[in-house]
Amino acid sequence: MFLAPARSATWANNTVEANPLALHKIMQDLAVDMQAVADGISREDWPLVAKNGLRIAGHPQPPLAEKMRILNFIGSDAGKFKGYDEKIHQAGQEMKRAAARQDGTAAILAFATLQNSCLACHKSFRKSFQEHFYEQR
Repeated sequence: MFLAPARSATWANNTVEANPLALHKIMQDLAVDMQAVADGISREDWPLVAKNGLRIAGHPQPPLAEKMRILNFIGSDAGKFKGYDEKIHQAGQEMKRAAARQDGTAAILAFATLQNSCLACHKSFRKSFQEHFYEQR
């Protein structure tokens, strides 16, 4: 029913450089939060879903210098990248609201929106990020 994002949610694999982008850690943390949401939905643990929905919606941003490096690399696709991030924030907020209402159907729909947004972003950017930021060393 749910996609398992635990390992696949990180766009950088386990063979990264000694100082990976902060974005790599952010992606790993989001994967953990998404697993917790899937678990919470399956057990109807609405406080857990709400807590992790809020964590997902408010996930940290990379440091400014790293953000500038990323945006410089993606160039004209920066709007697309930011759009995916905004969808993640919105879906996380909706998941939190749905969980607060104990509305399982709405929580699942918000989670599906979240996963679809993650997948679309990964399809658009993961390979090029891996090649540019990790494999050029």
